[in-house]
Order: sequence, then C-alpha cells, then structure tokens
Amino acid sequence: MLGIPCNQFGAQEPGSDAEILEFATSKFEVEFPMFSKIDVNGDNEAPLYSFLKSAQPGEGDSADIVWNFEKFLVDAGGNAVKRYSPQTTPEEIATDLDHFR
Repeated sequence: MLGIPCNQFGAQEPGSDAEILEFATSKFEVEFPMFSKIDVNGDNEAPLYSFLKSAQPGEGDSADIVWNFEKFLVDAGGNAVKRYSPQTTPEEIATDLDHFR
C-alpha cells in the first residue's frame, strides 16, 4: 500500500508533505510509505495517475478520480488490474490480493 496525498478534493490536504505525514501517522497510525502531494486530475496530473486511469477508467462518464482515497490494485508486473471507490476498505481489497499471490 502506498499513500499519495492530493489537495484537489475539498482542500483536505492543504499542508506540506511533512505535515501530511505527521497527521497520517498520528491520527491513523499509517505504516505504509507516504509520497509527496500531487495532482491526480487535470492539466498538472501526475503521469502515474494518467497511466492508472487509462488502464482502469472506472464506471463513470469520466476516468477522473472522484475523491480522496480512491484506490488501484497494481500487480507485480506493474499492471493496474482493478480500481476501487473511495469507500472501499483495505480489508475488502485484501480478498482480491489472494488472486495475485
């Protein structure tokens, strides 16, 4: 699991990378790697998200990320194999992991 903050959704990630890391680790006990804040939609969209959205465009009219905590499952070969809504929990995703072990 990787955490990639984005401030494009209700300005929920307004702080610096260090502030976001402190919040995530102190409030949610995050133990996975946290990366620098990026854009996931629009003109300044990170190439990673261009790739993920191209491989797994979702079910809506647009492939855009709809809200923080949207998730992608990437296999060992670097293929984006599934996209999850923001409401999907890590425990729900764990059932899919068995198919890729």
